[in-house]
Amino acid sequence: MAEMEKSCCCACRKKERTPEEYKKLIHRLNRIEGQIRGIRGMVENDAYCPDILVQSAAVTAAMNAFNRELLASHIRTCVLEDVRAGKDEVVDELVNTLQKLMK
Repeated sequence: MAEMEKSCCCACRKKERTPEEYKKLIHRLNRIEGQIRGIRGMVENDAYCPDILVQSAAVTAAMNAFNRELLASHIRTCVLEDVRAGKDEVVDELVNTLQKLMK
């Protein structure tokens, strides 16, 4: 039981990621953080509105890519483990999460 709790994010609301997954997610977030700082600099330097909007759209696309990657990992690990363990309520949680992502 303790081993399953370590690997599943749904029961204990934590998730142990592989070093590769962690590195990939942090790299994406660092890149997004840099993009946000760039947009802030554009605003501070009175950049032309459409130029800022293009950069903002790029951040939105980067966040969507981050969310897709994280969601895929969640489904492959947490959701699959919980369904196999008979915890069908994880499906409702997944549907709720998808509804929030699609707003």
